Amino acid sequence: MSKRDLALDLFKSFKNTSIRKINKPAPTIQVGKPGDPELIGGVLSNLISDREWDSGLAEGNLFVNWKKIVGGEIAQHATPISILEGTLTVQSSSTAWATQLQIMSNELLSLIQKDTSGVLIEKIVFIGPHAPSWKKGLRTIRNSKGPRDTYG
Repeated sequence: MSKRDLALDLFKSFKNTSIRKINKPAPTIQVGKPGDPELIGGVLSNLISDREWDSGLAEGNLFVNWKKIVGGEIAQHATPISILEGTLTVQSSSTAWATQLQIMSNELLSLIQKDTSGVLIEKIVFIGPHAPSWKKGLRTIRNSKGPRDTYG
């Protein structure tokens, strides 16, 4: 009686059968032999492109590099809030800054589009600071602006 290696037989049976999962992502192209070390930058680039994270990372880079893109003085008075459907919303420190930035919006839009690849921004909306709440106490008048009509 000869001894059989059960593990080897099992390996050969799985090797010969082609079982594929339906939801399995396509394998990435390998340059070297399987098992060779790969550069971490290449692995991360493949992961980003496979998961389609390109646009999200580009948007994050816009928020991180805001001061470099628009300059120190504008960055001191304006902060990007969100990007939604091609519209960048920027909050400014005052309504005067919001008005001034609105006048410069075409130049700022071209600066942003030049420095951020992968982000589709078609329009910039500038908003002023949040106005303080004047609603105090139990009794207030509905739909009245009161003293806050000079804000925003």
